[in-house]
Amino acid sequence: MEAEPHGTGEGTAGLIEADDAHRAEVDYDYWDESYVAGASSAPGEDGDWTLVLGFDGGLGIAGACVATLSQGGRVVSHSTNGGKPIHLFHWFEDGELRTTFEGPSSRVGNTPDELIPLLREVGFPLTPEGEHDDSAPDVDRKAAVLALAERLTGIRVTESLLQDAVYELGLVPEQPAEEWTGVVIDITDAHGERMYREWTYEEIATASDRARAEANAPVVITYNEPLAMDRSERETGE
Repeated sequence: MEAEPHGTGEGTAGLIEADDAHRAEVDYDYWDESYVAGASSAPGEDGDWTLVLGFDGGLGIAGACVATLSQGGRVVSHSTNGGKPIHLFHWFEDGELRTTFEGPSSRVGNTPDELIPLLREVGFPLTPEGEHDDSAPDVDRKAAVLALAERLTGIRVTESLLQDAVYELGLVPEQPAEEWTGVVIDITDAHGERMYREWTYEEIATASDRARAEANAPVVITYNEPLAMDRSERETGE
């Protein structure tokens, strides 16, 4: 994760204190995406695992660094994005993203259907084919994801496990933005009508420059006195 060592923290209180101190150092900049993460050892399936807890303020530690971390092993990551309804799950195996989802019926990855039996076992309302099952009772989805992570790692995350851990702290830097060449919108509505549109980077940049120039242009108000008088005369004549 390219984290800079940041000492140790006693339990979740120590981790929160270190992250609060970092946020104060960057003057509580909303756009600064660096954050403090804590790593500790936890017994799990086939030996000890590394448990990482971080206040990244976003969608969890998914991406190139996680694929690298999973080389020769397994990484299971799940996140909650504060008050926003975005809860992501990722399963990496030996450098490969096997399954990721926000809603369990909309899975992607190299083996998106491999976890269907486990997803059903922990309570997600899915059919045997992995589709949403309207007839099944709903479930606390965060509890179900924690149970799913336990099935894949052998680690039961409890309050005492997190509070009593001694964390090796690291300051995770902002990740560079990925380069992009365009945007694609591909939406099919409930009636089967599809809207597909592509924009290149150059088209978007040109439109942005034009909108910016129009927004910054001076506002000119013209007043035509003869027309105003004509209108007044017409109104008077009526």
